[in-house]
Amino acid sequence: MSRGHAWVLGATGQIGRAAVRALAADGWEVTAASRGGGRDETWDAGVRAVTLDRDEGGALERALGDGCDVLVDMVAFDGAHARQLTGLAGRIGSAVVISSGAVYEDERGRSFDTQAEPNGFPRYPVPLPESQATVAPGDGTYGTRKVLLERELLAAGEAQPVTLLRAGAVHGPYCRTPRELYFVKRLLDGRRRRVLAYGGESRFHPVHVSNAAELIRLAAGNPGSRVLNAADPEAPTVAEIASAIDAVLGRETETVLVDGPAPEGQVGETPWSGAHPVVYDMTAAGEQLGYRPVTGYAESLPETVEWLAGELTGRDWREAFPKMLKSYGEGLFDYAAEDAWLAAYDRGRR
Repeated sequence: MSRGHAWVLGATGQIGRAAVRALAADGWEVTAASRGGGRDETWDAGVRAVTLDRDEGGALERALGDGCDVLVDMVAFDGAHARQLTGLAGRIGSAVVISSGAVYEDERGRSFDTQAEPNGFPRYPVPLPESQATVAPGDGTYGTRKVLLERELLAAGEAQPVTLLRAGAVHGPYCRTPRELYFVKRLLDGRRRRVLAYGGESRFHPVHVSNAAELIRLAAGNPGSRVLNAADPEAPTVAEIASAIDAVLGRETETVLVDGPAPEGQVGETPWSGAHPVVYDMTAAGEQLGYRPVTGYAESLPETVEWLAGELTGRDWREAFPKMLKSYGEGLFDYAAEDAWLAAYDRGRR
């Protein structure tokens, strides 16, 4: 028996693929909408894939027809998208919307968008609860736009219950900015030494796509207005992540630890690096939805590493992951700078 009709916007994105799979397995009739209109080979045959550009005037309203029981939105980013959804309140039973941990600010008003120190994460409490202050809503940055989205959706109240999931560092196949690339590419390139800033102790809490999909599945079946963190059961240090990836590829790497930020340029700076830990509190998700993670970080790595290696086969990393280049720059794999610094480091130890 069907649990109802679920619409998924951004269905062929990283989290969307897993969410469609989880909802279909849970008995939902699923419509998977994306700009390309494609489908994942792992989806159930009953999933209906449609082509949709939600930013085209009236396109979403027309495509929804008589509506749906739950709309899952992976690609809502600002107030305009919030108003698009609230305008459909009579045709959507409830909504589940992906937000971001980038909305939080620390006691000094620092956030991911407005860091007061180079290479440093804001100084959040550990663990970081959903009650932590957020940046002011607005159109200026990614974080402020997400807050604006959240507030306008929550303002709809009972007219349209919405679960907002503040995602951590998303990982798994199909990521456009896969942080694991930092270590996987080095190993595939034969690098046997690495430098890690902040003593390798940086923590930026990840969330695997299957754990995000499980939160979506639970929220879809338990409508309500709430804000929840979305993260894995553990927040490994960057040194632990590096060692786990070594283990997947069967390699051994010497690690040179540096106290404090990158000693020169981007040497030792990884996509997880920061002076302060970012660890999300998952208590509320357990209490309100009965959430239990379906995988851990190390457990999920083999699939991710295999996918990354496949994407890099015969291609330059900048071609395979252009958004990674835009986010982190050419210095992400500046081996010449690393080797020069390591040579100076070795001379200094003599």
